[in-house]
Parts: sequence; structure tokens; C-alpha cells
Amino acid sequence: MDKPLIQDPSDAGAKDAQPEMLQVQPASGYAGDVSPVLAFKWWQAGEAMLIDVRTDAEREWVGFVPGSVALAWKQWPGMAMNPLFDQNLKAVVPAGKKALMLCRSGVRSIAAARRAAELGIEAYNVLEGFEGDADTQAHRGSKGGWRYRGLPWRQN
Repeated sequence: MDKPLIQDPSDAGAKDAQPEMLQVQPASGYAGDVSPVLAFKWWQAGEAMLIDVRTDAEREWVGFVPGSVALAWKQWPGMAMNPLFDQNLKAVVPAGKKALMLCRSGVRSIAAARRAAELGIEAYNVLEGFEGDADTQAHRGSKGGWRYRGLPWRQN
């Protein structure tokens, strides 16, 4: 990306941004959990790579973050493990940069962050994911997530 899309996400449309959203939460097996707001801040500052571990189908149908790295953890259909995940992850995360793992709701990205840590990469799970948790009608997008927080995304 040539320039930051939002200079300070807590001041520029990041929904419900709170000071605690700029803190790393401890985790087991990887560097920690971060809010979408903190992930965006690190990514825009050039400190981290944003790795979208959702399937190609999810990114195509639901939306994606422009400039993020598309690297599926599991592949559609069938949700088989991506045999090239390790190789491709090592190729896209430069030494000294953090890896921010983003999935739909922040669950698959935990597994991806753990694997990245095993590969020697400082990896974080992006809490809430792209779409957030399901609401009482089983719809996503109204209970947290990258999109809900007002961060940049597109849909084809």
C-alpha cells in the first residue's frame, strides 16, 4: 500500500474503538491476540503483514481487505489443509515483521498463528475476524469484526 488508509483508527471511523483495543492479549502457542483496530494500526505502520487465511470462496463472496495477503489455511471445497501454507507464509512475511492472521471469526486464525509461531514467525490472531460472531439470527457482521469496526474492505 502506498499510504495509510486511516491515520489513527481510533479517531477515524473505527467503530467502538476503546483504549483496550490497542493492547495485546496473551495467548498460548503464539505471540497474542489483537483487536482489528490494533492489527490495522500495525499493518498501516508497516510493522506487520496482514494474512487473510480464509478460503478464496470466502474472500470472493463475503469481501476482502485490499492489500492483505490471501493465503488460505484450509482449501475449499472440503476444507483440506493447504499443503503450501508453510512455504507461502515464509515467503510473504519478511524477517522482523509480525504476521497478523485474519479469518472469518477469529478461530481458524488461531491455528494459523500457532503454526506460524512454530515456523519462527511472530504471529498474532486478529480477534473477531473479518465478520465477527453470529448474532441471535445466526447473521454475521453486527457483532464485531474487521468490517463492523469500519476498517477498509471491498467486495467484488
